[in-house]
Amino acid sequence: MPLRDAVVGAVVEIACDESGFSGTNLLRSTAPVITHASVDLTVDEAVALITTLRSGFRFSPHELKSGRFLRGSGADEALGWLRTELTGRANVHVIDKEFFLVTRIVDLLLVAPSYAAGTRLASEHLPAAIALHAARHSAGNDWDAFLTAFVDCVRMKRRLPVHQTVQRFFEARDALLRHRLGPAADEILDKLNQDHVRTVLARLDNDDRSVPPPLEPLLPALAETVLSWSGGRRQVLVTHDEQSALTADRLTRLQRVLADGSRWAAGTEPAGALPVGVSPLAGLVMVDSRDDPRVQVADLLAGVARRMPGIIDDALRQPPPTPSRTAPW
Repeated sequence: MPLRDAVVGAVVEIACDESGFSGTNLLRSTAPVITHASVDLTVDEAVALITTLRSGFRFSPHELKSGRFLRGSGADEALGWLRTELTGRANVHVIDKEFFLVTRIVDLLLVAPSYAAGTRLASEHLPAAIALHAARHSAGNDWDAFLTAFVDCVRMKRRLPVHQTVQRFFEARDALLRHRLGPAADEILDKLNQDHVRTVLARLDNDDRSVPPPLEPLLPALAETVLSWSGGRRQVLVTHDEQSALTADRLTRLQRVLADGSRWAAGTEPAGALPVGVSPLAGLVMVDSRDDPRVQVADLLAGVARRMPGIIDDALRQPPPTPSRTAPW
């Protein structure tokens, strides 16, 4: 998604990659979480970091993939050094695949579908998703059946006609209700309406692109990454590893939603805030990770964080509150 207009004010350039992405296979994947990592390193800084890992810690080029990296003889020391080098220069967003599906049930089937779904811009719907997800332990196998029925409803190629998939989804919903999961969860399940579900599915079947892809977690992950780096005060230029989920149309819609969500209430604009209606996502370019050392570092960080989520402390969860580097486009 190239720049359409000039960048407004401060800008930060980040490079991103993910680990654990399994397409729409969210329930049967061996990786329960997806990590989306970003760094604001320059090319020279990324090259220097990779060079040090290869020479100072004696990792060969193919060992910079997270699995080999963590099995290396000097992994503990190298990981400690890497965390220090990336403090204030990196951000990691973690997506629990099962919880993501629960948020999609709420965002798509209980309210109007929006590209803001699954992000802080739609935080008012998060308590409902949390309440429903928290009740899963009381439902046994019926919980898995409910999520499977939802996936079957919204997937691109359904195994059964739409009326049968909807019927199975509501049968699975009714099975959950028999467990009496608790007032909050039961109320959410009661609010699911067959007419609304059929309307949403019809829009998906008719290729209504205003409805976000139900089983693509990378879009809300990218939105959260951009919002974190922006802080409402600067625009973000993204270099991303190639991903088929990040189409030009989807990115443009996401850019517009982020512009709408960046508006501050009258009189509450922080100093240096982006002008009203300016999207924090300024542009995005996809590259082959083999050609960009910054993306290689993001890839390594994403893989390590997915395998060792305990390393994601506050130093990596958020970028610094003020720009560590700004530059004109």
